Order: sequence, then C-alpha cells, then structure tokens
Amino acid sequence: MSNYFIKEISEADFSDSIAVIRESFGTVARDFGLTKENCPSNGAFIEIGRLVADKEKGNKMFGLFVGNKQIGFVSIENKNSSVYEMEKLSVLPSYRHLGYGKVLMDYVKEYVKIINAKSVMIGIIDENTILKKWYSTYGFVETGKRIFAHLPFTVCFMEIKL
Repeated sequence: MSNYFIKEISEADFSDSIAVIRESFGTVARDFGLTKENCPSNGAFIEIGRLVADKEKGNKMFGLFVGNKQIGFVSIENKNSSVYEMEKLSVLPSYRHLGYGKVLMDYVKEYVKIINAKSVMIGIIDENTILKKWYSTYGFVETGKRIFAHLPFTVCFMEIKL
C-alpha cells in the first residue's frame, strides 16, 4: 500500500466522494443488474443531496486518500448509543485488493470504540457472497436477512462486537 491518510469529509469534498462511491458501487450494480430504475438508493446512483442530508442527520464521513487523490469513502450513522451503522464503504476498483477497504473498516471500528459504542452493523446484498465472506473474515457475523419490497435483492445484516 502506498502512503495514505484518512480525514473527515467536508462539503468541499462531496464531489470527489460522490465519484468514488459511484465508481465503487458501479461494479456491484453491474454484477447484480441494479439500475437507477430498480434500485435508485444504490450508491452507484448517489447524488450529492444524499450526502448533504446524511451530514445534516449527523452522519460522520471519512475519505481515504493516496497523495491528493481520494480513493476510498465510508460513512457511519449513530443508530443508538451503542450501535453505529457503517455505510457506503467504497474503494475505487483500481485500488481494491490492496488492503484499503480493511484500513477504512478498522478506522471505523476504532472511531466508534473511542466514543464507547459496542458494535458496528452493516447491511449488504445477501447474494454478494464474496463481500459477505470478506466481512466474515474480519469478524462480522450475520444477524439476519430481510426482503424489502423496493429492493431487487435480499439484505443481509451483519455486525461486529467491539
């Protein structure tokens, strides 16, 4: 891995963050046949207004940078005093399989541990067995599945205790 740093994302970084999220989620959208019509909430189709709303809601957002280039993104939402949800974990495809996703995930775990949260949860496409195995490798365990009428896939919920 090259030298990198992580910083909290401000509104000035939203355009670059949107590009990272769209490109990263775009590969999954193609693999699973997701479109703006059948899954408009997928990160492949995210608009800046979503990041603005998430920031206003109190979500924390972090970018991973190599040099001056943002190559990763992650957001966390406080679900209650002891649980945070990790969302939009993204690494540009050309930087995958180099450990950057784990770096972002570890950063989130340490961040929420410092503020005394007890666990981090995620929701992923259940049929994405590669991603599910990746999260399992790092200690996330499946806590349930749910079918939502507005989504063309089953959501798998996973959690890691801190």
